Amino acid sequence: MFMEHDQVIVIRKLSQKYAYNSIEMHEAIARKAGFSGTDHKYLGFFLQKGKLTAGELAELTGLTTGSVTALIDRFEKKGLVKREHDTVDRRKVFIVPESEKIMALLKPFYQEFQDETEKLIASFSSNEREVIESYLAKALQLAKQTIIKLKD
Repeated sequence: MFMEHDQVIVIRKLSQKYAYNSIEMHEAIARKAGFSGTDHKYLGFFLQKGKLTAGELAELTGLTTGSVTALIDRFEKKGLVKREHDTVDRRKVFIVPESEKIMALLKPFYQEFQDETEKLIASFSSNEREVIESYLAKALQLAKQTIIKLKD
């Protein structure tokens, strides 16, 4: 039982190290691409979610509306997003990502890492990949639940 607990601790610590290294890598990529680390990550919200209102982006990021406006202005100036009025309610404005431009900007910094990650994943057996997938899905679900609790 004790050895099993030790292994759990080792895996948890490796998971933390991966998260920290991921932050460091994303910061380095952001700097190479001409962004702050947080701006770079906020672009990721657009790539994942598509068009968002400023309010939705504020909710996702925890930024104030003023900070979100400044963020959108920076992205718009670089041609990475555009403002688009809702066709039904002209007061509502969507921030629409220029996904192809964003990907073209970031791909050179990510491509090798993505390729190597795919090779690494492929090196595991099908059963091992199922365990990895299960762990990651459950860890993400736990993280989302924690985020929801912290926002309440």
